Amino acid sequence: MFTLLGKAICKLVWNMDQEKNTRYLYRAISGISEDFSGRLLEVPVGTGVLTMPVYKTLHNADITCLDYSIDMMEKAQHRAKGLELNNVKFMHGDVRKLPFTDENFDLVLSLNGFHAFPDKESTYSETFRVLKFGGIFCGCFYIQSENRRTDWFID
Repeated sequence: MFTLLGKAICKLVWNMDQEKNTRYLYRAISGISEDFSGRLLEVPVGTGVLTMPVYKTLHNADITCLDYSIDMMEKAQHRAKGLELNNVKFMHGDVRKLPFTDENFDLVLSLNGFHAFPDKESTYSETFRVLKFGGIFCGCFYIQSENRRTDWFID
């Protein structure tokens, strides 16, 4: 399910061995059921290296990927095109001002993005505003404290 490139990034960027890498990736997407068929928002999508292979298996899902970085989003779009993903759309936007109605998504996914957002309060507020009541927030992020990284998983 996970690409060699995705695993390499986990090794090089986060210094994860194979076992920790596999555990990390599975925990990070643990809230997405194999038969998920609802509306999913990924924010930020980044390059899509970890998620596009997962989306290939979600044939009945309606997936929206949003990112502030046009360059990173273009890489994700290229990756999605190569995998022939027809149920994934991309939007340029700011997570602090999501262009969606309240309770629009069944699942919101965020992999390694929340730590980079400068306005955490607006980020969380907007993310949970667009998540349906009873929906799933699935993701991971880390915080840097005294040169130590701490991983947080939420699902």
